[in-house]
Amino acid sequence: MSTSTVETMESRPDPEVRAPHRSYAPKYKLAVLAEIDAAETRGQIGEIMRREGLYSSLISEWRKQRERGALEAMSGRRPGRKSDPVAARLSRVLLK
Repeated sequence: MSTSTVETMESRPDPEVRAPHRSYAPKYKLAVLAEIDAAETRGQIGEIMRREGLYSSLISEWRKQRERGALEAMSGRRPGRKSDPVAARLSRVLLK
């Protein structure tokens, strides 16, 4: 193998290693959309997207979510496991 072939093979990223999937809080999405909507030029929009590391397809999806009301509906929810009212009542009864 030539030196350039070895260097090329070493510099390639491992296809098995992928970046973790990012998730964004509804408040963050709404704040970014508000900032983009307030931008006066396309250059300002591009600057915001570069600063935040976002793609236009993601912004489009967030706008669709906002139009459907999904972001506002989710803004009050907390991530995590949902409580089961039956299990909570059962544990209170058993602890008595």
